Amino acid sequence: MLCYERKLKLKGFDYIIGVDEAGRGPLAGPVVAAAVWLKDFRFIHRIDDSKKLTPAQRKDAFFEIKSKSLYAIAAVNHIKIDQINILQATILAMQKAISKLTKQLKPQELERVFVLIDGNMRLKLDLPYQSIVQGDGKSLSIAAASILAKVRRDQIMDAYHKIYPQYGFIQHKGYPTQRHREILRQIGPAAIHRKSFLKCLKQG
Repeated sequence: MLCYERKLKLKGFDYIIGVDEAGRGPLAGPVVAAAVWLKDFRFIHRIDDSKKLTPAQRKDAFFEIKSKSLYAIAAVNHIKIDQINILQATILAMQKAISKLTKQLKPQELERVFVLIDGNMRLKLDLPYQSIVQGDGKSLSIAAASILAKVRRDQIMDAYHKIYPQYGFIQHKGYPTQRHREILRQIGPAAIHRKSFLKCLKQG
C-alpha cells in the first residue's frame, strides 16, 4: 500500500496527496471527495479501501487519519450533479478538495507535491498527478482519502435522514437498494434526490 508513496519520495516529492470520492452511485445527496496528505504512515487502525471496512472500522480510521494528516473534504450537491452530470461533479469535488488542501501549504512546499487520484480521472491541475485504477486498494494515501470521503458522506446522509425519515437514508445512504426504490415509487422523490438518476424507477 506504500509502493507509490515510496517511489515518489525517492523522486523528491515530500507532499503526496491521495484523493478519492464517495457517492457517485446514489440516487440522492452529494458526491463527496477528500484529499489527504499523510504525515505518518503508521496506523493502529486498518486503512484500506473504505468499501472493505465495516462502519465501525471506518469511524475508528476516520479519526486516526484526521490526527495524522493534513486533509480537506469537499462536496458537490444534487443540484449541481443534475446540471453537469455525475462525472463532472466528481471531478469538481476532487479539484475543490485538492485546492482546499494545497492552500494550507506554503508556496515552496507546492513544488514538492504529487497527487494520487483513484480511478481513471483526468483533472485540471497545476500539479503533477497520477490516476490509479482501484487506487484505494493500492495506495495508503488514496485509501485514507476514501475513508474520509465515505464517513463524511454518511454523516451528511444521516443528517438528511432527520429531515426526510420516510426515505430511510440512515440505512441505505441514498443508494438504489430495493427498499429505496420501492419508497420512491410509493411517495416520489425528496428535494435531495438527483432527478437525472431517477430513470431506474421506470425499470422493473
